[in-house]
Order: sequence, then C-alpha cells, then structure tokens
Amino acid sequence: MMERTDRFFRYFLRLITRRTLLYTEMVTSNAVLHGDRARLLAFDPAEHPLALQLGGSDARDMASCARIAEDRGFDEVNMNVGCPSKRVRAGSFGACLMAEPELVAECVAAMGSAVDIPVTVKTRIGIDDQDSYEALAAFVDCVAQQGCESFIIHARKAWLTGLSPKQNRDIPPLRYDIVQQLKRDFPMLTIVLNGGVKNLEQARQHLSRLDGVMIGREAYHDPYMLADADRSIFGHDGAPLTRREIIEAYLPYAARQLQQGTRLAHLTRHLTGLYLEQAGARAWRRAVSGLATINGATERDLLDAIPEADEAPAKAAAA
Repeated sequence: MMERTDRFFRYFLRLITRRTLLYTEMVTSNAVLHGDRARLLAFDPAEHPLALQLGGSDARDMASCARIAEDRGFDEVNMNVGCPSKRVRAGSFGACLMAEPELVAECVAAMGSAVDIPVTVKTRIGIDDQDSYEALAAFVDCVAQQGCESFIIHARKAWLTGLSPKQNRDIPPLRYDIVQQLKRDFPMLTIVLNGGVKNLEQARQHLSRLDGVMIGREAYHDPYMLADADRSIFGHDGAPLTRREIIEAYLPYAARQLQQGTRLAHLTRHLTGLYLEQAGARAWRRAVSGLATINGATERDLLDAIPEADEAPAKAAAA
C-alpha cells in the first residue's frame, strides 16, 4: 500500500468508518531515525485507532522506532515481514525475514520491551521453497515466545525471485485453510487474515473462524465498501455517511491542509474510487483527477464534481 495509505487517504477513510484500525504505509526504520520524521509520521488525531507499520531488521533501531511511535501517539507498531519487493529485500527486511525467525523474534522482543502499545507482525504463509505449514507454525511460535500476540497473515506465499510485487499479490494461490489451521493451533494468539477479501460479507465469513480481517487494495479502489463496517462488523448503531456527506466533511480538512502548503493533488488523488460502480462514476473520476491541473482550483470544486445522480436527493430536499 505504498503511496496509498498516506495521511490524506487515512483521514478520508476515517470519515467512512470510525472503528476500523488503519495502518500507515510501511516506513523503514532508517527513515524514521534519520529522515523527515515530522512528515513521515504526521497524522491527524481523527485517524485513531492507527498503527505504524515499520520495515527493518536491527533490533536496537526497531526498538528506538517503536518508542518514537508511542511518543507520537500511535496505537500500535507493526513489523512488516511480508513485502516481497527487491528494494525491500536489499534492505534485509520484509518477507525475506521469514527465513530468519530468530531475528524477527529479537526485534519483537526489543520493541515490546521499549513500549506499552501492542507490537504486531504482518507476514506471509511462506517464501520460495520454505512454504510448509510446519515452517510457518515454527516461525509464529518462535516470534510469539518473545511477546508478539497478534499476527496478520497474508494467505499467499511470496516468491522472492521470479515474481514482481504485483504478481506476488495475484499468482501464488490463496490458502485460507492454512491461516485457519494456524488459529486452531495457536488459539491464544490473535490471527488476522489478509489477502483476497473483496467485501464485508466475505470479511464476516472469515470472522467466524478468525480474529480479524485486513483489507488493503480493495478498500483503496472502492473505499465506500467500508461504509457499513461500523454497524455490521463492530455493532455500532447509526447510519453511515452518504458519499456526498463524506465529501462535505472532507472539505474543512482539505482547506486546512491547503493553507499549510499541501498540494491539491495530494488531497484529491485518493478520492477517485468513491463512486465506483455508481451512476456518474466516470465523470467523477475525470473531474477529480483534473482538479490538480486547473489553475486556482480549490477543495470546494469537489462539490461541483459530485455526480448528478447523487445531487438529486439533496436538490429535492432543498426544494
């Protein structure tokens, strides 16, 4: 979810669902320690609950980053042991760490000793030829012994050679049965499923056997799919905001960000999927995408981009 789950998209999502736990893009430990921390770790208080996802493999550095995350107000720190990209692998973190469970356990132990917020691990079911259930269970057991109580399991193995990150999201088959077996064998752990979940109905089906479901790219392409999550998943009373109400609620935030120097494109580029499969969706995408190229455009122009089919009820009520 690099370049997707930035702070602007997370604020937008928080208008759609109040209860869903949100995750940042993966940030490397080196970037947190030596980069533009104010920019990399910025978030609005409305984004809570919010987890910082870290990439790294040096226990001391990861512990320092966990302390920074806690001091900054994050609700969880998550260690990424699932990303298969070559760049990540060159930095000795991500999915390649599945081959080094003791190193992951060392990082988790150091992070857990440094903070009071939860330390979690996101991983795959295997890598390359290390793809047996026994290897996965041994990995989880090793890391859990050092204090990790929650694992997010992408139900596909990762091929570190031969497949691109995109191909690794599609080609290796989904093995939900393996994640379910992991929960049966480790009932004391929180096991969260990731991978291939397209809608809330599928999420509810998985929740009958597992503790949680992570939805990534599908929620990015169709963010309004999460509109009923607070009611149907978390049991919260109250109707979700309509798409128009979400846009209207986003405007004050966007205005503040523009005053602080944020480019309009950063605030609008994540909104194109709001009307997916709705009447006027293509016109909405075109209009929102084009705002960044219009001289003098502001956040208020989003109101003019709302499809006519969505405008009709509001106009009728006004009449």
